[in-house]
Amino acid sequence: MERIGVAFAGGMSPPEIVECVQLAEELGYESAWMAEGHGGDQFSILTACALSTKTILLGTSISSVFVRSAPTIAMAAASVDHFSGGRFILGLGSSHKVQVEPEHGLTFSDPIPRLRECVDIVRTLLRDGRVSHSGRVFDIQGFDLWFEPLRREIPIYLAGVFPKMLGICGEIAQGAILTWSTLEHVREAAQHVSDGAQRAGKSPQKVDMATLLSCSVSSDLDKARQLMRPIVVNYVQFPRYGRLMAEAGFPGEVEAMRQALREGDRDRALKLVPDGLIDEITLVGGPDRCRQRIKDYRGAGIALPIVAPRTSGENAKTSAMETIRACAPED
Repeated sequence: MERIGVAFAGGMSPPEIVECVQLAEELGYESAWMAEGHGGDQFSILTACALSTKTILLGTSISSVFVRSAPTIAMAAASVDHFSGGRFILGLGSSHKVQVEPEHGLTFSDPIPRLRECVDIVRTLLRDGRVSHSGRVFDIQGFDLWFEPLRREIPIYLAGVFPKMLGICGEIAQGAILTWSTLEHVREAAQHVSDGAQRAGKSPQKVDMATLLSCSVSSDLDKARQLMRPIVVNYVQFPRYGRLMAEAGFPGEVEAMRQALREGDRDRALKLVPDGLIDEITLVGGPDRCRQRIKDYRGAGIALPIVAPRTSGENAKTSAMETIRACAPED
């Protein structure tokens, strides 16, 4: 059966997300992932999923290294791993200045050193039960666990967008998580991850290439695109993702959307989202069209496509379940 995952970023209540993960497990999805953002506490929701499922892997996509301390991340990961019987994957990332500072009231600085040190601390604490660390970012004096983790090593996947971070994914992680990627970007990203793995003396095949694929399923292609426009507008404000969208071939359109948002005209920004951009970086349309697009990503180098239903409102759960069924793995 083909590997495929499903990811959630909110839009539904935590119990509704659990129901969707149960459905995904029934349909043969390999993994279910929970974002951080504003959609509910990811570790709590994944714990509920762990207690309501038996086989599906459960991961964070991603957990920010800024809004939790490294030992807290390690303990949360070990806790979900216990409840799931060893099915947890820890997805970590550096997040974004536009989230960390205004939304959490924290200072965004040294993201790459922070990520590297966080990974080291988490791995050491899980392996040894105790960690001391004196680095550029963290200074931890003898934090110890008062329980024994189920597994002394939990897989760590890292979020990467551009070459430097993608190389780090290859160097120190078991997997790389992309997002908002065109097929061409996937090919380039896979090479950067491979280069990083080789620098670390690892086989590139040992680094799992995954990507989040925002998805809106409808037999009416225009309707599917329409449902995706607000999501694109939300993300174009992030410098990293805005740059990625511009490099997909739409620099003028991206700048026009940003200008409209700076002027407080969200309606105009929505109208400025090009159909071509939506088609390049998301899954939209009927089930057959979405399935073919998933195959295209596999062909470009993605081992684990992760479908992300973009739903909200009164019918969010129904819509998410329709997406999960439409993109379910084929025998």
